[in-house]
Amino acid sequence: MVTDRIGDFIIRLQNAALIGKNEVSIAYSANLFAIAKKLKELGFLTQVKAEIKDDNKVHKTLVVTLSYDEKGHAKLRGVKRISKPGRRLYAPFIAAHKVRGGTGARILSSSSGIISDAEARKNRIGGEELFEIW
Repeated sequence: MVTDRIGDFIIRLQNAALIGKNEVSIAYSANLFAIAKKLKELGFLTQVKAEIKDDNKVHKTLVVTLSYDEKGHAKLRGVKRISKPGRRLYAPFIAAHKVRGGTGARILSSSSGIISDAEARKNRIGGEELFEIW
């Protein structure tokens, strides 16, 4: 049983990128789907879809496709979990600084949904700092 679904999701993405795998599948949740859509907007993923696993329409699976450049290198180079189940970290929009000189992104959960650090600064919204990705 996984207690940290976001941490499990981003580590699966990182491991798949390190070995050159194209697709990653995980149990569906609306929160993970919103995070995956945001990562697609940022260019780390190329495709995000929810699939029904069996005929009973009970089990859904989230399937994401990683993005690679023309040389075959994954655009996702690393991740770092910030807020954890045992320690939630919240930050105002001022603290949402650039990650790795602007090549990465910090993902936040706010009252407006899942946003990146650039959107937090632009819209002046703070929230829970979920993770950094570069």
